Amino acid sequence: MRKEEYHMTKEEVLKLRVINQAIDGVLTNKEAAQALNLSTRQLIRLKKGVKEQGPQFVIHKNRGQLPVHAFSEQFKKKVVELKEQSPYQGANFTHFTELLEEYENIQVSRPSVHRILKEQGIQSPKKHGKKKSHQRRKRKKNMGALVQIDASPFAWLIDGNLYSLHAAVDDATGTLLGITMASTECLEGYFEVMHQLITGFGIPAQIYADRHTIFFSPNSDKLSKEEQLQGKQVKHTQFSKAMEELGVAMIPARTPQGKGRIERVWKTSQSRLPVEIALNRLQMIEEVNGFLIKEYMPHFNEKFTVEPESSQSAFTPLDKNINLDHVLCSKEERKIDQAGAFSFNNQLYQLEYQGKPQVPPRGKITVLTSAKIGIMASYQGTVYSVSKIEKRPDKEKVKTLSSKKKSTPPKPGAEHPWKKAQSMSLLYDISDRELLEALFSSQRALR
Repeated sequence: MRKEEYHMTKEEVLKLRVINQAIDGVLTNKEAAQALNLSTRQLIRLKKGVKEQGPQFVIHKNRGQLPVHAFSEQFKKKVVELKEQSPYQGANFTHFTELLEEYENIQVSRPSVHRILKEQGIQSPKKHGKKKSHQRRKRKKNMGALVQIDASPFAWLIDGNLYSLHAAVDDATGTLLGITMASTECLEGYFEVMHQLITGFGIPAQIYADRHTIFFSPNSDKLSKEEQLQGKQVKHTQFSKAMEELGVAMIPARTPQGKGRIERVWKTSQSRLPVEIALNRLQMIEEVNGFLIKEYMPHFNEKFTVEPESSQSAFTPLDKNINLDHVLCSKEERKIDQAGAFSFNNQLYQLEYQGKPQVPPRGKITVLTSAKIGIMASYQGTVYSVSKIEKRPDKEKVKTLSSKKKSTPPKPGAEHPWKKAQSMSLLYDISDRELLEALFSSQRALR
């Protein structure tokens, strides 16, 4: 019989040929079973079936039938329609599978979604290109031993404008430790990330960052060996000042591959985050930042965090006596003038003491500024609120520690020579007045 009559596959035709040879006695049951990689008992069952039902017995019984667990055409059509709609259109297949369960209550495996979409000629936006071979740096053993920090400008929102996403990721586990969005890459963005990191996990041992001027002075590589031996140092940036105060070491990255953990965060987030922002209809940066902390970061860590080699954490708890807002801020030196005021950003300010120690004239203060605390001042460990003033206050009305009350001289007694002289002068004045009045009165009488 011809195989086309029964629509046999090539494997089924070969299988039938061996069985027929066993039926004709060309091969023994054992030889035929070994050729088909079957047991002798299975071969005997196949021989009997072919003798009784013919060659069609070797054809699988489910041929041409729809499997019980197969997806209906209606279901496939729905999956394809959703994928072609915005914002699902920009999601890769893996992310699309997760979004179907979260937003559409459709539970389906990633391979099934991949197969359904591929059958319709839909390609994943995130293709895996040819990977460049380079030696990977081994992860740190302890969580908190090294934190990578960076920012990525991208069209995160539906308006198409570029915004900078700031983030910090743990090198040992890949855990997202802090994340925030700002209009541009800025110091405030990095301070916010560090605030989330420290309050949520603790103070890391080291921070790995690129050579942006927010982290390192552009003159840091210009000192000669002789100057370094003489103890000369470049000025710290505002960020490095804060890290030094917290005891965190700063390490500059020499190549993009060196900070591969944070680069991986950007690659994943650029694929996933714009889709989720559009699904939640977020348009303002403030709304996005709330979503990043409450929704995106927990889901990211749940999916991508790995176990560290060592269970011992390298994070250090923040001292309860330290106000983190007074550390993660810009700091500039100023002097209090004789009138008790200081100038900052072309404005005059005055300290509000409210029972706190007063600052003497010419005292050096540190002006603290950030988006969270506004403008404050610090002097010898005490932090003061400040108020804006239009003009400098009167020097005589300013009370300082150096001012002292003038001592009042003692009053002289009645027998004091100066007191007696004053009394005689008063008598002479009274006598002369009486004499003049008598003369005037006599002249009036003569008239």
